[in-house]
Amino acid sequence: MSVTGSMYTGISGLQAQSQAISVVSNNLANTSTTAYKSSSITFEDVFYSTLSTGGTLDQVGNGVTVSAVYTDFSQGSYQSTNSATDVALTDDGFFIVRDSKTDSTYYTRDGNFTFNTYGYLVDSSGNRVQGWGMVDGSLTGGLVDIRLEDSQSPPAATSEVNMIVNLDSESTDDAVTSDIYTSLFDSYDGTQEPPLGDSLYSYSSTITVYDENGASHDLTVYFDKVTTNDDGSIVWEYIVTCDAGDDQRVYDGTDVGSTSAAGLLMAGTMTFSTSGKMESLSAFSLDDSVLGSGGAMDKANWSLSSFDANGLPLLEANFTNSDENQAIAINFGLSNSDPATGTGWDTSGGVSTLADLTSATAVDDLPEFNSSRLASNYTTSYTSSSATYTLTQDGYASGVLKGVSIDDGGVLWASYTNGQSVALYTLALADFANEQGLEALGGNLYGATAQSGQATIGTAGTAGFGDVASNCLEQSNVDTATELTNLIILQAAYQANSKVVTTANTLLQTAISMKS
Repeated sequence: MSVTGSMYTGISGLQAQSQAISVVSNNLANTSTTAYKSSSITFEDVFYSTLSTGGTLDQVGNGVTVSAVYTDFSQGSYQSTNSATDVALTDDGFFIVRDSKTDSTYYTRDGNFTFNTYGYLVDSSGNRVQGWGMVDGSLTGGLVDIRLEDSQSPPAATSEVNMIVNLDSESTDDAVTSDIYTSLFDSYDGTQEPPLGDSLYSYSSTITVYDENGASHDLTVYFDKVTTNDDGSIVWEYIVTCDAGDDQRVYDGTDVGSTSAAGLLMAGTMTFSTSGKMESLSAFSLDDSVLGSGGAMDKANWSLSSFDANGLPLLEANFTNSDENQAIAINFGLSNSDPATGTGWDTSGGVSTLADLTSATAVDDLPEFNSSRLASNYTTSYTSSSATYTLTQDGYASGVLKGVSIDDGGVLWASYTNGQSVALYTLALADFANEQGLEALGGNLYGATAQSGQATIGTAGTAGFGDVASNCLEQSNVDTATELTNLIILQAAYQANSKVVTTANTLLQTAISMKS
């Protein structure tokens, strides 16, 4: 190799080290960049010149060039934030964003997302985050722009009330009429205020329910012990009522709210063993299919209630003057596991309406479910103060959006002021067979190439994708100490190569001076 060749070899070293310093400086510049992935550079020697040396062939190298620049996609550390839409991935994967102007799709590890003025979830560059819409907790359709479009949660009418109480077995029979099982029914008068005097029942419990328009209404259950000649059972009667002024039912062309039956929705009995365990339950409600001449308070018009799909007895209310009554299931802890056979009731005792319940009716002749199923939590009649232990219902008023959250599965939840939380979207994630083939585009974005292969799309926590961590961001994975060490090594290498150039220059000057 000539002296000039040695100079060019040194120059190639200067160029290579200069490229390496650029990589290191870029890493150090992005030490604080969200989700930045550090790069490393490798070198390779270039072609060789062949020399003839005493009958053998030897080779002399002609310098160095950059072999490749690799991206380190290892996980960075996390930084906690106060934003629920700041998210990070705990393992493999990239978030997917779309440029709405060019319809180009990009991939990023930077989960610094916010909602813009149009309701779209976007990254810092305004690209829209991609995901799947959700209906009833399941993914639906293809990838879409994640957008908050509805800031309201519609109301839901109450369809089930759960009321678990203890009824003091030492209570007295306060409502006494000629028919011991229907004394509360007989004493009730919806045209009076109150419809039932305080001295006419042993215990009551009230719960708020909702109609289909989201308005609230009080539902009160009155309980009174029944004095029977059966020493082997404890029997209670009950009625379920609403405010008389809220009752919009129509029976046989008459507004029930204008009658003494206003607000009276259900009546029945509860039978307990001497140990206080619930054994059977009866429930009667006003039957539209039976139009007796006595009107809404005629006991003959109160038939055994129908059942819902879970085997719970149903009452019918109407708070909005709707054409259809609102069916509400009442759960005292006892359900019918065979509601489909016949009417669902065992009426072998001859009782199918309230009119059939008389003081002469034996406890064993009270109607009961075809097949009773006792829940783990049920109404009791122990020798302790009457109290309510469970009081829930499934209706709610309308609500407005108060916040969002993202769980570890990447599901975006909306929380509303009515206590409801709705799963709206699931974040889409992408992964690639060859991450090194991705093209870095700036702005913490990557683009797919032929070398990276097509993106594999999925959801967090499945098929090798990491989980989503909310309220935090992934930090740069640059190791400052390593980069500074590399910088020292590269500086020395650059200086050594510059020395080669200056030495070659000195030799050339010496050769030129020989002419004179």
